[in-house]
This record gives sequence, structure tokens and C-alpha cells, in this order.
Amino acid sequence: MLDRLTEELETVPDHKTFATVDEVHDRLARLADDHPGVATLRRIGTSRLGDPMLCLTVGDGPRHAIVAAGPHPNEPIGGLTVTHLATRLCQDAELRRATGYTWHIVGCLDPDGTRLNEGWFAGPFTKAHYGRHFYRPAGDEQVEWTFPFAYKRAYFDRVLPETLALMRLIDDTRPAFMTTLHNGESGGVFYYLNRAEPELQALLKSLPGRYGVPLHAGEAEHPSVIQLEQAVYLAPTMENAYDYIEALGQDPLDHIGGAASDSYIKKHGTLGVTAEIPYWTDPGAADTSPTGQVYRDLLLAHAADLRATSDLLDGVLTAVTPELVTRSPFLRASRSFIPMLAGMAETHGNRAGAAENERPATVAEVISCRDTVHSMRLRFGGMLLRALEGELAVGNGTPVIRGRARELAQTYDEWCAQAEAIEDQTIPIRHLVAIQYGAILAGAGHAAR
Repeated sequence: MLDRLTEELETVPDHKTFATVDEVHDRLARLADDHPGVATLRRIGTSRLGDPMLCLTVGDGPRHAIVAAGPHPNEPIGGLTVTHLATRLCQDAELRRATGYTWHIVGCLDPDGTRLNEGWFAGPFTKAHYGRHFYRPAGDEQVEWTFPFAYKRAYFDRVLPETLALMRLIDDTRPAFMTTLHNGESGGVFYYLNRAEPELQALLKSLPGRYGVPLHAGEAEHPSVIQLEQAVYLAPTMENAYDYIEALGQDPLDHIGGAASDSYIKKHGTLGVTAEIPYWTDPGAADTSPTGQVYRDLLLAHAADLRATSDLLDGVLTAVTPELVTRSPFLRASRSFIPMLAGMAETHGNRAGAAENERPATVAEVISCRDTVHSMRLRFGGMLLRALEGELAVGNGTPVIRGRARELAQTYDEWCAQAEAIEDQTIPIRHLVAIQYGAILAGAGHAAR
């Protein structure tokens, strides 16, 4: 398997840009036309704005695998990965036979949201350009976080049409392996598995080093996440998040929504693997050596930075709210994420006092906290600016909206300059796709065995 995996990694072509929704769908359609009897294209659902959700089924193996791109619309690596996977499976009968799967390859789980990110897909691949064209839906509008969930006082059943389409595909095929293709932003590579698989974990951890990309050693995405080893975590569950937040004295209902796909597939015994791959990396992302800063103090400073960001953005949103006339997705997202930042700050502040935090912070932890603050500023500041520009574009240029948009743009330019001043590296797109492609083949091969 390792020899074949190494060979397959070499098949990934070079890419200068990320693929748009239409480009991914067109490529899958051409493969179906060019390989009758091997591949079939079908519609599995419809987005909220009426876009078709397309799935290419390739092969006829006894086991089923689902590979779905675009679960979050600002994460486009998967669009290139699924078209490469589909191309290789269609063209190479031996690869199809060796995997032993019937593959179900979904081109994009959130076409509506992905189209709102396409302004940065062709570059330049700077943080400023990315943030200025960034979009991520409000929590209850995300495909990946709107699966049914019931636990203690929490209950969620507002399943999106796109989520329902994926649920039907899962239940119809009962896959042995599944991955939704995510990616991170900065730092190192890390993985989520919905169960511990030590042999697979070792193989996954070996992939990034082939391309000079470090493994993540900094902060987990949420402190409730269970770490199996460096850069490998159990997939987050809303149950764990609920219990963790409750133990800190916060109300979990302020933070808890729906479940994710890697929880939903457990009823079928499916192995779920997610590779989180950044666009920009820093060698310090893997540096576990101690710094002179106490970890408790790092968490408190991190909380203060997040709170200041939330307060500034909330001040803008509160000031303009009485004069808004649209319900744009950028406004809905801003109303969701700005309070979320305040909640993140509260969580980090509350957990800082634990006895185990009286230790030196590592280099990787300092870097990941720094990168998170820059990410939150550029993401959510950029979306609020897009919301205000939308108001101006429809002629709602009140003095308050014009003034707040001008002030926020000035602050945003300062945030961009600070983020761009960090000396990190932009990872070549080919390397991003290769790591993700390798993780798919490694996970599917392990599940088959």
C-alpha cells in the first residue's frame, strides 16, 4: 500500500489557482461522459439557492466510500482533490480494483457559499486578499454543523437541504470510509479521526513531511477536543463541547448547534478521516520547545485580543443595525460570528486558571494563538466590510453606514498589514492537494483492511 500511495502522490499535477464550483462540476460531467460504464453522474440534492449538488459514482467494488468537497466554502482544496481522485479512478482500472470500493465523489457540499469565496481562488494568495473576499456561513447555515443533535438540554433538527442530501447519501451507501474535505488556514497539518487507528495515524503523519509542511503542535481548534497524539485528534463532538463548556460555568446552549458528519456516520461503523491543511505555514508550528511565557498568561492575553476584536466589530454592527435594509449572508454571518468571538474569549479566560496551565507555553502554542487572532480579524472584519459594502451597493448610503464602513476599512487595513508582516510561507497548491489525496487513499486503504 505504501509503495502504491507514493506512486499516486506523484500523479498530482501542478495548480496555479483553486477551482470554482462550475469548474469542478464541469470536470466531473466530462469524466462521466468520457467513461461510460465506469462512472455515472447524478444529482443528490439542491442548494438553498437552487444549485444542483452533483455526485460522481466510480467503480463497482463491494465497499462504499464517500469523498465530499466544499463542506465549508472557504476551503477549496477539496475541489481540486476530488477531480484528481475521480480522474485517476476513471482512467486507471488497476487503481479501482486495488481500492475495492464503489466511490461516491461529491463536487461541492455548499455551492452557494463557495461562490461567495471565488474572488480569491485565482490569487494573489495573500492573507489580505483572502480575508477581503472571505465568506463563511453562520453556524446554523453550515452543512457540516447542521446534522441532528440531542443531548441534555440541547436539541437541533434544523437540517439544511444540503445536509439532508449528504445524510441520504450516507444512509443509502452505508460507507466503510468517508471524508469531507476541509482545510485550515495557517500553521501545520493535523487530522481528525472518529476513532483511534494507530497504524493509520502514523501513515497520515508521514505525509506532510514529504512536502516540507510541519505537523501542528499548537492549540486545538477547541479545548474540548481529545488529542490522540501530536497533530491527531478525535473528531470533535457536540457532546464533549457541551460538557466542557458546562463545566466552565458557561451556558452550553449559547455555543452548541448541530452535530457533524463524522458523528452521524458512526451508526454505520464508518471510518471518518479529516485532513486539515493550511494555506500558509511557519516552521514554528511544530516547535514544542518552551518559551519564557506562562501558558496561563498566554491564554489570558489571547482572550483579551479576541474580546477586543469582538468589541470593535460589535460596535460597528450595533451602530449600523437600525439602518440596514438587506439580509445578506454577510450580515447573517456577522451576527453569528461576532458574538462567537466573545464566547471564545470567555472560554479561554475561564480555563486559564487551571493548575495545569502554570507551565511554560510552547513556541507552537504562542504561534497558533497569534495566528488565530489574525485569522479572526481578517475573516470576520472582512465579512462585515462586505456586508456594509452591500448596503452601499443597493443605495443605502446613510451617514452612519458610510462613516462606519470607512472607519472599519482603515482598521482592517492595519490588521492586514500586521498579518502580512509575519514571515510565513505560502504552500504550493500541488502540495496541498497531494497531502489531502494521500490522506484519502491512506484512510480508505486502512478501512478496507
